[in-house]
Amino acid sequence: MSAAPTRPRVVLVGPMGAGKTTVAALLADRWGVGVRDTDRDVEATAGKEISEIFVDDGEERFRLLERAAVTEALASHDGVLALGGGAVLDEGTRAALAGHTVVFLQVGLADAVKRVGLGVGRPLLLGNVRSRIKALLDERLPVYRSVATYTVQTDGRSPEEVADEVAARVAEQVRGEVAP
Repeated sequence: MSAAPTRPRVVLVGPMGAGKTTVAALLADRWGVGVRDTDRDVEATAGKEISEIFVDDGEERFRLLERAAVTEALASHDGVLALGGGAVLDEGTRAALAGHTVVFLQVGLADAVKRVGLGVGRPLLLGNVRSRIKALLDERLPVYRSVATYTVQTDGRSPEEVADEVAARVAEQVRGEVAP
């Protein structure tokens, strides 16, 4: 009898400033599982920070590395997985997410701007940070919703409150899958 395939307990998606990395760490700690962030995987593979990849190699190269990191993590990681904000823009990544428990951490413009600050180290925020974040939120919202099993609002909430809701949603889903 073959073992069940390895798969993340939950995959967190959402824009920068939604709290994916923070909430992922809280959930992993709560569940006693590992946490993985595909942005860190890309940096480890490239041997440099994401902002340097954008400058040195371009966004297209970054997206290729990102797709590979997400695909590998979905196949091998059994803990909590946080994806980079733009990972879901790739059609292959969206297809790979099918069948996984994906939680969209939704954040509004005001909270995103507060959390991201001046966008230092975030190459897609060059220029007017507020207008760039608004444009990214507007562009990506339908894509996040299309891949999400659940949406959890993060505005005005602590990371612990968000993690509590994500954990409750995942528990509900698990109970629903094993119920007769």
